[in-house]
Amino acid sequence: MIKKFIRKILGVKEDGRDPTQPVILGPEEHKIDPRNVSRNAVTVTQTLQEAGFKAFVVGGAVRDLLLGVKPKDFDIATDATPEQVKRLFRRAFIIGRRFQIVHVMFGQDLLEVTTFRGNGSDNAPKDEHGRVLRDNNFGPQHEDAARRDFTINAMYYDPATQTVLDYHGGIEDIRAKTLRIIGMPEARYREDPVRMLRVVRFAAKLGFTIEPTTRAPIPVMAPLIDNVPAARVFDEMLKLLLSGHALACLKELRSAGLHHGLLPLLDVVLEQPIGMKFVTLALESTDGRVKAGKGVSPGFLFASLLWHQVLEKWNAYRAAGESPIPALHLAADDVLDTQTENLALQRRIATDMRDIWAMQPRFERRTGKAPYKLLEHPRFRAGYDFLLLRCESGELPGEIGEWWTAFYAAEGGEREALLAAANARPRDGESGQKRKRPPRRGPRRRNEGEGDQAPATNSARGGGEE
Repeated sequence: MIKKFIRKILGVKEDGRDPTQPVILGPEEHKIDPRNVSRNAVTVTQTLQEAGFKAFVVGGAVRDLLLGVKPKDFDIATDATPEQVKRLFRRAFIIGRRFQIVHVMFGQDLLEVTTFRGNGSDNAPKDEHGRVLRDNNFGPQHEDAARRDFTINAMYYDPATQTVLDYHGGIEDIRAKTLRIIGMPEARYREDPVRMLRVVRFAAKLGFTIEPTTRAPIPVMAPLIDNVPAARVFDEMLKLLLSGHALACLKELRSAGLHHGLLPLLDVVLEQPIGMKFVTLALESTDGRVKAGKGVSPGFLFASLLWHQVLEKWNAYRAAGESPIPALHLAADDVLDTQTENLALQRRIATDMRDIWAMQPRFERRTGKAPYKLLEHPRFRAGYDFLLLRCESGELPGEIGEWWTAFYAAEGGEREALLAAANARPRDGESGQKRKRPPRRGPRRRNEGEGDQAPATNSARGGGEE
């Protein structure tokens, strides 16, 4: 009686079901289209079953199949040990220390095969906050189901019999569009704080509602994410931002109080009209590309999210007397140093971000050979797309983006004509006559940095010399 009361208080679902016995759903009930199941996943399950083992498609792939969506990735769960799995496939590799899994390769297609986990987490090594550090205890299938995070991710599909095994009412929650954690929420989040990020991603991606007792502990337990290795947090953030629902995910992160420490100053950015519009446009563009099956650059995405932090520091350095180009590099260094520590940004991504930011003042210099040189930059297209976002958000005059769009598409003499027109056009606050410059004193000096000279266009916010 006391156990039942505690489980009710902590939000553990009580439906009278025996957790060791699954509900078995046939094709008429689950309506999974076998054509949406990867042929390689069928091969893996069939090979394991023919060797005398149990084997099922599991997790997010089953969830997507039940929703009528063709999964991108297929995970397999089996009662075979990692060593037994490895022996059955020519290209199979055991990886992982915290959780051992087997990667089975078919050309470029990678399938993850995991052995059923047992209820050994109580004795597994943990840190001082309760996070499981290593757990390779194997067990029966019903214990494996109980170890999974959410009910909708704890179902097993057997391609051979076309049946779904459901231990925790996942099919009911899918039909109700509800995200519910398995077990006691506080304990499950303490075991692995990344689950708090996952519930946000799934809710935004699937359009599901987070069940109240699943959501309730998140704001209080959010600081536990600080104890997770930065590389794991970065991987989860990348999945969240490349889910095709990045904007919804970030709004859900803020709502759940999870963004602190992940993207510092995000609140400040989203409270500023221009910053909010810029981030919204960037995320909408990313979501559109993901949904259209186009590639997305993580460097471009993070450069967009952190741009207004760079912009704020850039303006501060310039106000302190730094020249525009060196000031931009100093601002980029400050932001990247902080975010590399917080998010474990890979060097390649950080380099792409720096290139995109460093190009921005150069877009405002439309004289001589500078525009031609910028066209040859290996990251030009990313920098140009970034410029268009700045113009669309109102940070820069739209005319600059329109000019570069025309210059990019033009050829030969057309480009010369565009350059001539840009240099003949009166600048803000000028008449049609060319402004006289004060006489030079001393030898001409080149500004240091990628742009060589300060931008030609005055801009209050973008990259021009104020």
